[in-house]
Amino acid sequence: MKSKFVVFKVVKIAAAILFFGTLFGFGTMYLWNWLVPTLFHGPVINFWQTIGLFVLSKILFGGFHGKGGGRGWRGNSKMRERWKQKMEERMANMTEEEKEKMKTRCGQYF
Repeated sequence: MKSKFVVFKVVKIAAAILFFGTLFGFGTMYLWNWLVPTLFHGPVINFWQTIGLFVLSKILFGGFHGKGGGRGWRGNSKMRERWKQKMEERMANMTEEEKEKMKTRCGQYF
């Protein structure tokens, strides 16, 4: 009984991803083909080129994490705490000259 529910849920999620991905792809394609050729004399693109352009832009600029940014600097408080602790340890082991040099190099962060 439980396995049927899990399979149904997976199929439902896959169908939703496929539906919204297709909707997003066609919407982006029509918007591109309406604006870019007229404004910038750029090419007209098809659906698969649109999907490829989206994937490329996500790889280059955004990554594939969800809202809230579970990864990276802003979304990971443990990473910030480790960095802060590491820097405090470094600063504690520095001479006064090294501390001043670090403060002038890093400025606003210290």
